[in-house]
Amino acid sequence: MARLEVLRLRVATGLGTGYAPVAPGTAGSLLGLALVWVLWRWGGHWTVLGGAVGVALLGWWSAGVAATRLGQPDPGPVVVDEIAGQMLSLLFLIPTSLTLISGFLMFRLFDIWKPFPIRRLERLPGASGIMADDLMAAVYANLLQRALIWGLPGWWGNA
Repeated sequence: MARLEVLRLRVATGLGTGYAPVAPGTAGSLLGLALVWVLWRWGGHWTVLGGAVGVALLGWWSAGVAATRLGQPDPGPVVVDEIAGQMLSLLFLIPTSLTLISGFLMFRLFDIWKPFPIRRLERLPGASGIMADDLMAAVYANLLQRALIWGLPGWWGNA
């Protein structure tokens, strides 16, 4: 296997988190959650945005190659989509314990449930299908979290 292909496979599998024996998508989401927290502490919301865009672009670059190599249209070990999605689900939210936990749960809910048009996006070919459904699930999770923050400001704290 060529070095570039190895690199793409490592990126697509979230540096190996996609090989978790149970719930690899959840493992990838946890890595995305950790990245949000570190990037926010390091540089704030715009740093998180840059990280999310970077991970999403790396996902498009790597996921299709990994899917071909692993012989499946959306293989379980490919979790770069969950990493990018988890990051997007928390974009421009203050990462408190409550927003991190609820953002994680909401993203996983939408990623598994796949309400319209998420399931349709999943059918796109190659890396687009792998990435687009998770990014849409992230948009839903982010919007729901914002609605809860707006509707329940006292309960949600300073998020």
